[in-house]
Amino acid sequence: MERGEVERLDAVEARMWWFRALHRNLIRLWSASARDGGGERLLDAGCGTGGFLARLGEARPGALIVGFDRDALACRFARAKGAAVAQASIDALPFAGGSFDAVFSADVLCHGGVDQQAALLEMRRCLKPGGLLVLNLPAYRWLYAAHDRAVDNVRRYALAEVAELLNEAGFVRIRTTYWNTLLFPLMVARRKLGSGAASDVSLLPKPLEWLLAGVTTAESALLAWLLAWGLRLPFGGSILAAGVRP
Repeated sequence: MERGEVERLDAVEARMWWFRALHRNLIRLWSASARDGGGERLLDAGCGTGGFLARLGEARPGALIVGFDRDALACRFARAKGAAVAQASIDALPFAGGSFDAVFSADVLCHGGVDQQAALLEMRRCLKPGGLLVLNLPAYRWLYAAHDRAVDNVRRYALAEVAELLNEAGFVRIRTTYWNTLLFPLMVARRKLGSGAASDVSLLPKPLEWLLAGVTTAESALLAWLLAWGLRLPFGGSILAAGVRP
């Protein structure tokens, strides 16, 4: 990526309602799925400019938290914030087997040039036995639109498909749920009725950011309650999934 684009994405990730909701939900699924509520060695697989690394540090003070990304400039931005970051591909991780208690990967398997099965096997290899993989992925093939092309998404998924991918990669105790449910009708309208080729990843006027942040905060609270009871949201624009390395 060019420096200007990386700078823009870094600013957006720090403030945009969607990233705050994404980071919160990844951590809630982790907390609901991990036997001990977490772990001390954590990996962000595809960390970008380091926004989720910072959120993990807040959630788990004292943990060893590592990230990697294939984009050199994004890695430099993340390191400038004090994060431990390597430049690497998700298909060939530069870590020893059994290194991490949990691995997180947000919207990486869906990208062009990624061998999703090889990536899952690599993340499984790097987990300790009993370690947890937590994923976020875009939902529904029929929702593929200009936004996906702009961010290099070549795949969108259904719950059953994600569960099968995790099962084939050797994960057990698999959990899946949709999210971004309350705002889903607006998302569909924008993707299917809108025009242009721009990504949706952009800051909105502050009143709209506050409104959308409030909606997703309420949904996250509902999702946490559902996860505690082994339930899930029935539809939404994104999929959260977790699986355990046996």
